Amino acid sequence: MKYKGTLIVVKDCKKSLNFYSDVFGFQLIKDNEGNMELTDNLYLQESGYWEAFIGAKTIPNNNHSELYFEESDIEQFVNKLEKLYPEIEYVNRLMTHSWGQKVVRFYDPDGNLIEVGTPVKTS
Repeated sequence: MKYKGTLIVVKDCKKSLNFYSDVFGFQLIKDNEGNMELTDNLYLQESGYWEAFIGAKTIPNNNHSELYFEESDIEQFVNKLEKLYPEIEYVNRLMTHSWGQKVVRFYDPDGNLIEVGTPVKTS
């Protein structure tokens, strides 16, 4: 068995592709009308398809999982995020954990939780 990637549910694949491309640099690999494969093994699926498959409504902002990214120049990243998407909803603005890692957490436009942190130093 091989792990293939992470699928997130979105309202509109094209709008989400713009967000993930603008903010993280993801590129479209394949567009199957409501299902997209992006670089780095990220998959987008429109909520109508997902809800039909599982027979239930999706729950945005549920905090049960997050996409995690690392960025050395996190201040520059936050400035870019705020410039491109000033309406972004934060869980926490840029902060520093007790172990020295800087992190910011926010929701993408569809309520998927994202964390961006500086690389964790190993001893």
